Amino acid sequence: MTQHEPLRLHVPEPTGRPGHETDFSYLRLSPAGAVRRPPIDSQPADTRDLAFTLVRVLDDEGRAVGPWAPPTDAHLLRRGLRAMLKTRIFDARMLIAQRQKKISFYMQCLGEEAIATAHALALADGDMCFPTYRQQGLLLARDDVSMVEMMCQLMSNERDPLKGRQLPVMYSYKRAGFFTISGNLATQFIQAVGWGMASAIKGDTKIASAWIGDGATAEADFHTALTFAHVYRAPVILNVVNNQWAISTFQAIAGGEATTFAARGVGCGIASLRVDGNDFLAVLAASQWAIARARSNLGPTLIEWVTYRAGAHSTSDDPSRYRPADDWQHFPLGDPIARLKQHLIGIGAWSEQEHQQAQAELEAQVNAAQKEAERYGTLIDGHIPPLASMFEDVYKEMPQHLREQLHQAGA
Repeated sequence: MTQHEPLRLHVPEPTGRPGHETDFSYLRLSPAGAVRRPPIDSQPADTRDLAFTLVRVLDDEGRAVGPWAPPTDAHLLRRGLRAMLKTRIFDARMLIAQRQKKISFYMQCLGEEAIATAHALALADGDMCFPTYRQQGLLLARDDVSMVEMMCQLMSNERDPLKGRQLPVMYSYKRAGFFTISGNLATQFIQAVGWGMASAIKGDTKIASAWIGDGATAEADFHTALTFAHVYRAPVILNVVNNQWAISTFQAIAGGEATTFAARGVGCGIASLRVDGNDFLAVLAASQWAIARARSNLGPTLIEWVTYRAGAHSTSDDPSRYRPADDWQHFPLGDPIARLKQHLIGIGAWSEQEHQQAQAELEAQVNAAQKEAERYGTLIDGHIPPLASMFEDVYKEMPQHLREQLHQAGA
């Protein structure tokens, strides 16, 4: 009889660990400007090559090159740079507030700011995002969302618009097209597809934008969402933020080793792109392309945004335990803020002095918002929503059994 070796399983491992520099060659990068830009009405199968390459616009000198380079709109790009700066400053202040025990928990999007802010500037009023807890840039890129209100939610104080019913960072802004965040991330995909289908059934013009991390693509909800989006050609953008790490688990564990996450879309009959998520111009262009498809009844688009989670997964995490402490400095796609700043200076639409002024101005705005929010209480001073609020907003009219419980609680 033929003798066979014992069967064995393959367990993916990251290419870097503490004390061992990461080899980022696994990223499958493409030169800036080298990837083609297909027509909006391309068939999903015709985007297969785009699921394995990488859409990039900004080169190493900060020049916008190639077919994906959007028309120059210095005003829009300046807005984008300020939005990224604002998001990073907001994150830094709230991280300090958590360390001061004013907030129980916080999650930064350090290094990922371009993805949410550029996408926000491409969407229209009325479109609905179904985000994860790392897309605060969708809100901070807007002028009509109060930082004070966001901070009150983080502090779970008496002005918390969600009345203490959500974890910090899990915002909800219907009027701003920001669906309530769920900690079980994969649920956002099926909810977004359903919302997009409902919009089409009503004959509306609004589209949905769903967000998920690389780790949550291993959940069943992800695949269910792709099936429904493909079959019904739902007007939805399916965003996969591949920031390389799902808490301490490397992206290869979720299936990103031998293929790409974008390739899963093509396999399900969905137009798919793999994009440099640290390139603001590439994010803007890819978002506009996908949004145009959805709004033109051409179906969904899955976009894998390749980026890097520069900070800890949350304030409960210590990334130095599972990856090199200086990994972000070596990530080949760089810092999204520095790259857009270099581009704007290169085209004469920004300067070092303006950058410093914007930094100081935004820091002052964030600090003022924090002082205002803290007037209504923080985690350490007991100014929390009243007990009675727990019974509110459950039903349109409070039923008898809840009125009895409210009375029993002495509220």
